[in-house]
Amino acid sequence: MATATPVPGKGLIDPTNHLLILIDFQSQMSFATKSIDAVNLRNNAALISHAAAGFKVPTILTTVAEKSFSGPMFGEITEAFPGQKLFDRTSMNTWEDAAVIEEVNRIGKPRIVLAGLWTGVCIVGPAISAIEQGFEVYVISDACGDVSDEAHERAMERMIQAGAVPMTSLQYLLELQRDWARSATYDFTTGVAKKFGGAYGLGIIYAKTMFGASEGGH
Repeated sequence: MATATPVPGKGLIDPTNHLLILIDFQSQMSFATKSIDAVNLRNNAALISHAAAGFKVPTILTTVAEKSFSGPMFGEITEAFPGQKLFDRTSMNTWEDAAVIEEVNRIGKPRIVLAGLWTGVCIVGPAISAIEQGFEVYVISDACGDVSDEAHERAMERMIQAGAVPMTSLQYLLELQRDWARSATYDFTTGVAKKFGGAYGLGIIYAKTMFGASEGGH
């Protein structure tokens, strides 16, 4: 019989156990994205970017043909990582870019979290490649998009069948915090949620403004 202990499962994300790779959040890629509207996509990209930056998660930012075709990365992302180098590629599959892989190896995390455009090309490629090379892969599904609902859903299914773990943007933020008693990051986490967390963020604003309410005795 199993014995329960108050210890988190190893499958959970924390700030030290993964590398976040944000891929091709660019204008040209977003124009044809139909599985999620541009407002939600930009908001979710901002949420995970600011979450990762605040929790000091090692993060790779990469674009494809930035100057010649696809345009700059979303400002909501780059403002969270001021001055950070962007890796521009020619390959659709980020995992086939030698400079990116050199950075992956330099950071040295066994777990990769992915988000970007498009799900069926630029996320499937590195997800399947990384899994085959022994990495654990998580995909933030609502911070990805594709040319149709069908394209996005089939891509997610393909990655899950290969062993990837799906999650959402808000789940990513809250899993990094995980305990409201962690006072050092409490204000930061609720601040990100208030700004980018949609209805949940509005709920936090309401509760704090009207009742002075807080989680974990803050």
